[in-house]
Amino acid sequence: MTLVDIHCHILPGIDDGSKDWQTSIKLAQDAVADGITHAVVTPHTLNGRYLNHKDDVIYLTENFQEMLDDANIPLTIFPGQEVRISGDLPKALDEDDILFLDEDGQYMLLEFPSDDVPAYAKEMIFSIMRRGITPIIVHPERNSRILKEPTILQGLIEQGCLVQITASSYVGSFGKEIEEMSRRFIEAGQCACFASDAHDLPKRQYEYSEALQKLSNEFGSVKAQEFRDNAQAIVNGDNVQLDWRPLKKKKKFWLF
Repeated sequence: MTLVDIHCHILPGIDDGSKDWQTSIKLAQDAVADGITHAVVTPHTLNGRYLNHKDDVIYLTENFQEMLDDANIPLTIFPGQEVRISGDLPKALDEDDILFLDEDGQYMLLEFPSDDVPAYAKEMIFSIMRRGITPIIVHPERNSRILKEPTILQGLIEQGCLVQITASSYVGSFGKEIEEMSRRFIEAGQCACFASDAHDLPKRQYEYSEALQKLSNEFGSVKAQEFRDNAQAIVNGDNVQLDWRPLKKKKKFWLF
């Protein structure tokens, strides 16, 4: 059965993910063990620390696929990027230096700083979408500003963005607060799919299948299949829509 991971950091030596080819092979084996059959490899770019150019990522991805094939590791990989929102993004798009999740250039991973959603985000997203690009907001459940003000995500969805939650967030690897925020976003239909966001770092392992199983247990097998289908539709450039609603308000417990 096909299982697509749209976000992982398993190319070697170009960001905070894999440090070398040996580690990349190990991470690919871990992905396969977790049930993943296809993955978009998405090193960071434009985040102030890493600038990974399109052609370099494509070259590394092609080399890595040859190594996977030679090692009989049944993982098909595609080149991509995790793109930090930045004033440099329009220029990078103009210069054809951005990679998308699909060949037609419809879906792009968009990352915010870990502690904020910039004031210019709405305007930048509007500019991106005018180009026919649908931003996929990555791991909003781990953004400290969104954790405090979760309705921020609704405004981004209203603009037309999609949302991807890290599988490990939903299974509790980042703590109870992030686990609960993930569940609330899923319950409101505000998330299109999971991704591993795998790194060679503590708490950044592959937990994709575990998250899908938990999703099936909590929200039903139809919802779990929807997440699988959406991830596949994204890499195929097919239409994905969120059937979402506002978040439920958290219950308040008063002590007397």
